Amino acid sequence: MLTPPAAAHALLFAAGEPLEKKRLAALLDIKGPELKLMLKALTESLEGSGVTLIETETEVELRTAPDAAPLVKKLRESELARDLGKASLETLAVIAYQTGATRGEVDWVRGVNSSASLRTLLMRGLIEGREDERDKRRTRYSLTTEALAHLGLASAEELPRYGELAAGARAAVNEQTAEAATDE
Repeated sequence: MLTPPAAAHALLFAAGEPLEKKRLAALLDIKGPELKLMLKALTESLEGSGVTLIETETEVELRTAPDAAPLVKKLRESELARDLGKASLETLAVIAYQTGATRGEVDWVRGVNSSASLRTLLMRGLIEGREDERDKRRTRYSLTTEALAHLGLASAEELPRYGELAAGARAAVNEQTAEAATDE
């Protein structure tokens, strides 16, 4: 069985984005004071590992340590030199036909976690993230003019079968949202 710091480490790693402290405490079934002690223990266990815990008043997130910056820079440079993989192209297509999609929507359509693909597309400037109007806690991703230029398009509407596929994507996401609302 995992210790609370190890369990938190696993959850933060799997999330790939900031987690609210309240949610993390609920997932670990611990209270506020215990959470504070557990986060301190996790921070100490991460020292020298190349990963650090970033903490705000309300959220926590795992990030690479500042000492790892030169290595991460090499990795990102090599990522930018490669062609986009199948996962990134699928993610880009979902965002293009959805006319902006949240990570959860992309994950639902693809059936897998899309964090790495989203990061790659963001780093290359092919997508941009903006605060979701309906839920300020989420980011909604959309194509950039760079992506359209790269694809040789003046607008997303010029994509093949755009009207049909965009309508299907909207219907699927609306269905998923309605199912999630009835499950709560």
